[in-house]
Amino acid sequence: MSVKNAFYAQSGGVTAVINASACGVIQTARKHPDKIGNVYAGANGIIGALTENLIDTSKESDDDIAALLHTPSGAFGSCRYKMKSLEENREEYERLIEVFKAHDIGYFFYNGGGDSADTCLKVSQLSEKMGFPIQAIHVPKTVDNDLPITDNCPGFGSVAKYIAVSTREASFDVASMAETSTKIFVLEVMGRHAGWIAAAGALAADEDNDIPVVVLFPEVKFDQEKFLALVDSKVKSHGYCSVVVSEGTAWPDGRFLAEQGTRDDFGHAQLGGAAPVVANIIKDALGYKYHWAVADYLQRAARHLASQSDVDQAYALGEAAVNMAIEGKNSVMPAVIRTSNNPYKWEIGSGDLKDIANVEKMMPMEYISDDGFGITDACREYLLPLIEGEAYPPYKNGLPDYVTLQKNLVEKKLPEFKMK
Repeated sequence: MSVKNAFYAQSGGVTAVINASACGVIQTARKHPDKIGNVYAGANGIIGALTENLIDTSKESDDDIAALLHTPSGAFGSCRYKMKSLEENREEYERLIEVFKAHDIGYFFYNGGGDSADTCLKVSQLSEKMGFPIQAIHVPKTVDNDLPITDNCPGFGSVAKYIAVSTREASFDVASMAETSTKIFVLEVMGRHAGWIAAAGALAADEDNDIPVVVLFPEVKFDQEKFLALVDSKVKSHGYCSVVVSEGTAWPDGRFLAEQGTRDDFGHAQLGGAAPVVANIIKDALGYKYHWAVADYLQRAARHLASQSDVDQAYALGEAAVNMAIEGKNSVMPAVIRTSNNPYKWEIGSGDLKDIANVEKMMPMEYISDDGFGITDACREYLLPLIEGEAYPPYKNGLPDYVTLQKNLVEKKLPEFKMK
């Protein structure tokens, strides 16, 4: 039996640690040349497979692959492209089979979130439905932290650390200016349906830092009257107030505060602008001067502030994906299983893709305070280990020293494929 090659691709919004998972996949595969041949990476995700733009990672040096551990974003390029069902678009799946056959690919590692798990599940079914053996392993990644089964998702811990730190630092700034100037700071964070990232903003306040933070969650419908009363009381007691608003915060009728009326390639409403909406609501009702900011790409690109636990888990899950493939597993996802809070301990488990694809894990209501504008002690206990530890990248000339790969493409063997 010949040794099969592997295909690895990054999908969806990238993170500060998705390349750590890539590092785990590639380094582990290189340790098993008798089981896995070359690892080909998709240029710009699954599109790289469809267009036969395959990056030969064997051409990258060991040092450069190792440097992926501390380099943010997607080293091979990502995409937002959701494959339809086999029945709806058989042509695309047949093209995948052609590419996999042409390059002797028997392993498929897809590094992404919920939509990627769905794609991975569909590809895993190719063996049965189209007569081609392919082992598909999903490598979890999403800053939204909304994948089921796994305790948390690589990428989230570092975003949570960035938001917690930024909220604390900005609050110190506002506190110093509040007497004569700005009294309100509003920070908008990612999170379409799940408020995990917004919850991290509440970590800015603790027993040593009496910071007035109000959080707006997607899980809690926006009650304008209660919100304004709370903000006003915070300003009266502290002189200022910081507000962390999730992009998915919605009115009681379900409309997003930030909805723009447009949709992305996955059919999701495109969001942006919750912070200015909230800031203006406060200004119009209470008259307080404000500043607002949108964390946007900064929160997920901030490798300089990544948490050590996040980096460790991202690598371990990439490593585990390869080991699972070698063991013959298919249609599964390695997962983080928390075994202890204090001290924080975790191990690698797994879940079936049929139980993961198209399932979103929301914030448990017991993690949200009774008034709907903060977090509970249980939530704090869950979050704190995920932002623990500093994993600073190397610096050169005062700036992070990140790696850019050569990305040499494999010679094409098939006719050009027209993307629809």
